[in-house]
Amino acid sequence: MPAERLGKEAVVRGFLTKITSISKDLCFAGIHRGTLKQEFQVVCHGTALCEQLRSIRLHSAVRVKGKLVQKRKQNDAEPREPNTRKNVVHHRTVEVVAAEILCLNSVADDVHISKDHNYPPQSRHLQIRFDESLKRRLHIRSRVASYIREQLIGSFLEIETPILFKSSPEGAREFLVPTRKPGYAYALPQSPQQYKQILMAAGVERYFQFAKCFRDEDLRAIRQPEFTQLDVEIAYADGGVVMRRIEALIKGIYAKFVQPRGLLEKSLPDSPFIRMTYEEAMSKHGSDKPDLRIKGLIHRIDNVIPDELRGMLTSIEDPIIEVCKLRFDCEPERVQAFMRKLMDSPDAEPFISNVDGAPGFCVYDSRKPVEGLQTFGFEGAEKLKALYSDLRHPGYQSEEVHAINSTFEDGDLLIIQARQNLPHSGGSTILGKLRLAIHKAAVADGLIKPDPDHHYLWVTEFPMFTPNNDTDPGQGGTSGFSATHHPFTAPLSPEDVDLLLTDPLKAKADHYDLVVNGVELGGGSRRIHSAEMQKFVMRDIIKMSEERMNDFSHLFEALRSGCPPHAGLAIGFDRLIAVMTGVESVKDVIFFPKNSKGEDVMVKSPAPMTNAELSRYHLQLKSPVRTEEAGEKGETSSEEKVEEMKPEPPSRA
Repeated sequence: MPAERLGKEAVVRGFLTKITSISKDLCFAGIHRGTLKQEFQVVCHGTALCEQLRSIRLHSAVRVKGKLVQKRKQNDAEPREPNTRKNVVHHRTVEVVAAEILCLNSVADDVHISKDHNYPPQSRHLQIRFDESLKRRLHIRSRVASYIREQLIGSFLEIETPILFKSSPEGAREFLVPTRKPGYAYALPQSPQQYKQILMAAGVERYFQFAKCFRDEDLRAIRQPEFTQLDVEIAYADGGVVMRRIEALIKGIYAKFVQPRGLLEKSLPDSPFIRMTYEEAMSKHGSDKPDLRIKGLIHRIDNVIPDELRGMLTSIEDPIIEVCKLRFDCEPERVQAFMRKLMDSPDAEPFISNVDGAPGFCVYDSRKPVEGLQTFGFEGAEKLKALYSDLRHPGYQSEEVHAINSTFEDGDLLIIQARQNLPHSGGSTILGKLRLAIHKAAVADGLIKPDPDHHYLWVTEFPMFTPNNDTDPGQGGTSGFSATHHPFTAPLSPEDVDLLLTDPLKAKADHYDLVVNGVELGGGSRRIHSAEMQKFVMRDIIKMSEERMNDFSHLFEALRSGCPPHAGLAIGFDRLIAVMTGVESVKDVIFFPKNSKGEDVMVKSPAPMTNAELSRYHLQLKSPVRTEEAGEKGETSSEEKVEEMKPEPPSRA
């Protein structure tokens, strides 16, 4: 604050956080100015004023009027010299000598308030007020958003796209918003994808938006039913342009907000982020979201293992057999005890009972016969060691990682798993999931040294289409598969365009994901900018009905108007802040998150509906909604509260 304010009247408003009584007529108080401010010290002189101060309950909202003075040195009657720099004094070096105190709103007697109390989600407002680490993360979130705007505004146009959209098959279930027009509803957008492509046709060359998105998905630590994306779209660009721009933005964010706080041992590299194809990610890491902190890679050993071992691992005819070697920081006996405990736990059941066969394990121990590799037999063990010593690793592997993947040391764990001899599809393999689970448990038990750094990479060349599974809502087609990213993603090359005619599941897309430490932070692609190509993919490849195709008529018209080539990306902003601040759940970086059931337990949403409320939208419940209290009386369970809503048939022209 300006130094010239010293000696003048000041007003301080905030929460009363502490009262220190020196005597009957001398008190000190702490006033906290809010989420982003530090405490201000207030001095009270006089019996009446001190009694009034002591009568106010701590953490109430107060207003104090008085004179702004320099703080005195401890046990000194003289004020300390103002430490002014550029005629500015810091709020910690000044105090207010109170002349008037007013309680603006007292904490109610039945409200428990304490800095040390662990508040439940129902009291989110008090979590935000008193949890210093939560406040710090939310503060960082705000500052990062401001920084991103500073970096993009000027060369990019910030735009807000509508929240009330229409049902559009982009790959996830939607939230519908009924209207008073019989049979009609809005849908909350899964992303602003179609609007930002229309903006490219409108001549907006560079677009960005902090977009609210909504997806009715199964929830987990990194998912919320409503979340924030940073969306970017660039005309006359391909994926390379987008990736370079986003890399520069991420590195700038880390340089400003992460590295100065000493959260990482190493800074993000100046060199471009690693780029890895989908096939390489699935083959070597068993995941399309590789965690580069896990040093041991996956290798095929079909020609190494004896037939007897192959028959013990799986009943699949002509299987692929893979192995992964993890290096532990302990002796072989501890590794064996760790694995027995892990595989006896309920968490191991999906791996033990998987249809391809249970995994096999062995621990390298130079003191034992065949060095602990007796599972492979003498000849198989020699072939295995020779295979590892001859491995050639991709350029992203450091010397340390190369050594781990090409040599054997006591305590090395080998995980062996069979799988169907089919091309990779989906997001992970069984061995990829098991590798991740073992590494995570070993780090938690102190058997593998944790890597605190953030390892960014791009995963590219995804399959353009993925076979549907039983839970995939698909994209409204009858082909049996849907677009891996979304149906607006362009084929990677002319050869992939040709494959659309002969073998669509082999076609690759110009799609790229940004991944850090096993978390998909964002994804993007070069878009289809030709209306005829877009119609061909939807109608002839995904096999959407004509009725469904009509839902995209607005997009086709925009593309027909000379829409330029364009590419873009969306980053999960909540995930970015969670990764930067070192928390696993995005709930810890959102002011008002939903729980694992998609509920806001503070405001109690969603709320049950009645037929009276729904009638204005021409909807009715299939059966009456029972309240939570009724469920407690045995009339129904809380899971049975949610009933389907039956709309009237649409009356479209």
